[in-house]
Amino acid sequence: MVRPAGGRSRDETHPPVDSPSMDRGRDSGIPPLVSLLVAMRNEGESIEACLRSIIEQTYPADRLEILVFDGASDDSSMAIARRVLDGRPLAEVLTNPKRTQAAAWNLGIEAACGDILGIVSGHAELGPEYVAAAVETLRRTGADMVGGPVRAVARGAVAEAIALAVSTPFGVGGARFRYLETEAEVDTVFMGLASRDLYRRFRFDEEMVRNQDDELSYRLLDAGARIVCNPAIQSSYRARSTIAGLWRQYFEYGFWKVRVLQKHPAQTRPRHLVPAALVSGVAASVVAAAVVRPLAVAPMLLVLSYATANLAAMVTAGRGRAPRTRLLMATVFPVLHVAYGSGFLWGLLRHRAWTAGSIRSVIAALLGRRSGRARASGPGV
Repeated sequence: MVRPAGGRSRDETHPPVDSPSMDRGRDSGIPPLVSLLVAMRNEGESIEACLRSIIEQTYPADRLEILVFDGASDDSSMAIARRVLDGRPLAEVLTNPKRTQAAAWNLGIEAACGDILGIVSGHAELGPEYVAAAVETLRRTGADMVGGPVRAVARGAVAEAIALAVSTPFGVGGARFRYLETEAEVDTVFMGLASRDLYRRFRFDEEMVRNQDDELSYRLLDAGARIVCNPAIQSSYRARSTIAGLWRQYFEYGFWKVRVLQKHPAQTRPRHLVPAALVSGVAASVVAAAVVRPLAVAPMLLVLSYATANLAAMVTAGRGRAPRTRLLMATVFPVLHVAYGSGFLWGLLRHRAWTAGSIRSVIAALLGRRSGRARASGPGV
């Protein structure tokens, strides 16, 4: 049955994950109720695989709630979701009038009955132990939020090159949640899971069309929370299959990162600025070379330095891959960096209202004088 999320009755008796009754449930062997909040819009090609990966969890079905929020899809997404979940207990397909992921997840936070909530993208697939590993990690570490590294999967040569590129340090900077191999405390995770109480106190900022999970993570860090990434919490998502699609995605990431850093300037890291510095540096050197002839070599040196690093990353990350894939990676890396850097620069122009305090906080963060304990890793481009 499909109905507006606001019309759903809610059971308010379930406690947050860190409550005493949760501890009693642990002692009695009763697992906590987990709610997975799936946001989709025009995910006809991927939503069935996503939902089946949830249904096939090893976690007890009677302790796993599935809430799907459809953002006015005009493809087969809704029909597929209803068919897959038909007859499944604790499962509903609801509507998301505002369409965005942030709005969908906020509706889910309000409607969910679970002790633990987890957000899910409609193009992601969960490993069979995903929920069980997340519950275990929350309890064992005492972290406020947990998640796993994101693994990109591909269909086709271009998508394979993109999936490889976004899983490397050269491709995505310090975004260790994309390639982490051992459990660590991080600045953000892919599709975080946390107590219902935490998500109700820290909801998603619906202004953020992109980077909404980064922004929420930064609010958690500012409040002193701990976020843990455990590779046992396995999931994957389908990488973009075209260069044009990748460009749009990373341009938007760069554009919205500016807004995130305006809201949380103390979380600025040098890696956030490197792509924009690359783009502006090449542009400035080209202009300078046109005005001062002796500087004509400057843009060539910059491009040559980048090309050398690009080649080294392509050889390392593409080891064992087909020659075509490696050559495509040499194109994907600059698309990632130039798109993100261009989006960031455009965001600086569009979001010009930086306060003096924000600028001082950014400078302090870049110089390493930030409050709180040091973080092990965090989101890159």
